[in-house]
Amino acid sequence: MDDIFPSPEPPISADGDTPGPVARTTTSRRMLMLGAVGASAVVAIRPALAQTAGSVLNCQIPVPDPGRAGSYIALDGSTVPARTLGAFAPPSRPYTGEEVKQALQGGMLPNSNFLSNRAYLNYIRRLQRGQGGFTCYASLQMPGN
Repeated sequence: MDDIFPSPEPPISADGDTPGPVARTTTSRRMLMLGAVGASAVVAIRPALAQTAGSVLNCQIPVPDPGRAGSYIALDGSTVPARTLGAFAPPSRPYTGEEVKQALQGGMLPNSNFLSNRAYLNYIRRLQRGQGGFTCYASLQMPGN
């Protein structure tokens, strides 16, 4: 009986024997199963990536982080004691990833003017591991976000 995928010459195994139709059918089945597994992995990963992208835009970046509550933000992005001349009071709420992303692309953070926007963005750019909002900001830096 003819194979499903006939070939001009049967393949030769490592020991020199030519496999029969059962070996070729088994190989074909394995290939089909691998293809099905690969396709289901793509279907499962795409929604997860979409959810991750959505959560990055909804994450929050407090300015300043809770460990520096009560501090003002200097123009260079450093935290300074409250009411320091030339520094800006912290915003009334944390910024979302979407707001920060737009501001980094030339937009303005909500409820800020030119100088306070610059100070807040400088603060955000200086975030380091362990500070509130660092993970959110780092996620915004990933390609595709």
